[in-house]
Amino acid sequence: METDLPEYTIAQLALRNGQDKPQIWVAVDGVIYDVSESRLWRNGQHYEHWAGQDLTSELKDAPHSKSVFIRFKKVGKIR
Repeated sequence: METDLPEYTIAQLALRNGQDKPQIWVAVDGVIYDVSESRLWRNGQHYEHWAGQDLTSELKDAPHSKSVFIRFKKVGKIR
């Protein structure tokens, strides 16, 4: 449940971009997902999208829905 997840600021999320720290995280609808194990997020980039960001507004242009994130671990929520 999202209420049990730790809270992170946008600045803390930004550090989990695959460059500054080894974790590769993205946020969607206020929930932060760990996409570190995904081959599609190698080096913190997925096509023209960068990790360490809230990608909610960018999903409207994606060829998939936010349901793709169910395969990734929820690690936090945006404070």
